[in-house]
Amino acid sequence: MNNTIELLLVAVTLVILGEVTYLLTKLPRSSIKSRQRAILLDTSVLIDGRILGIAKSGFMGGTLVIPRSVVGELQFLADNGDPDKRTRARYGLDVVSELQSMPGVEVELLQDGSRAKEGVDNQLLKLAKENNSAICTIDFNLNKVAVVEGIQVLNINELAQGLRMAHLPGETMLVELVQKGQDNHQAVGYLPDGTLVVVEQASSQIGQTVQVEVTRSLQTAAGKMMFARKAEAQQQKQQVKQSRNTPRAPQNQKPVRQQNHPQQRRSGTAQKRQRVDHESNLIDLVQSQQ
Repeated sequence: MNNTIELLLVAVTLVILGEVTYLLTKLPRSSIKSRQRAILLDTSVLIDGRILGIAKSGFMGGTLVIPRSVVGELQFLADNGDPDKRTRARYGLDVVSELQSMPGVEVELLQDGSRAKEGVDNQLLKLAKENNSAICTIDFNLNKVAVVEGIQVLNINELAQGLRMAHLPGETMLVELVQKGQDNHQAVGYLPDGTLVVVEQASSQIGQTVQVEVTRSLQTAAGKMMFARKAEAQQQKQQVKQSRNTPRAPQNQKPVRQQNHPQQRRSGTAQKRQRVDHESNLIDLVQSQQ
């Protein structure tokens, strides 16, 4: 009887241990495996795509950790967003795949759940605190909150600001205009490094690549933006200005008669005399032969 009870207890214990083990393997895990420096990537960085070049160069210096909640947000945008968001979200998922297959780059997918009830940004802040890791983002608001919370932030826009060459006023460049600006006459384009370029009087050329001239630039913590105008319009203005400054001949002015110089009059008289003498000599020669 006692043996039967002991066997029953052992069986129940084994069943309980099996269920606990199963639950532990299925429940979301919020601890990072890697013992290296962990860098949490947010949605904005994956959609941006510049993380590929930075990771390939080896400047990240740690393990890139992608929470499952971030991938879930990309999947949600790719399925339910508007066409622009769908395209960007699908590109973000492609960036995740490229990072995972990139040689020499350690990438870890953190199983924290496919959805974050409190929001992906709050989930990232929580994970960064629990694992003493940094956050890589270009989200201006998340950057500010993380700094307040005492979390290290790696902002790609700040890195680009430090490496970017300054574009001085008067410099010309080619920019592809992709959408309208805040004003109806403005068009917006982007440089290869992500700099926003607002072109005046160019809304009719959206979808084209035009040559623009930089007029001024603004440097902000959220990124850099420049204002420009079409180089063709500037050249036309210069031509109009030059034509206005060119002196014009006065109207209703009588033509000035050319006056012969005394020396020219004397030379003309001498030529007439020579012609008369020559003719008279010819007459004399003909008469003598007769």
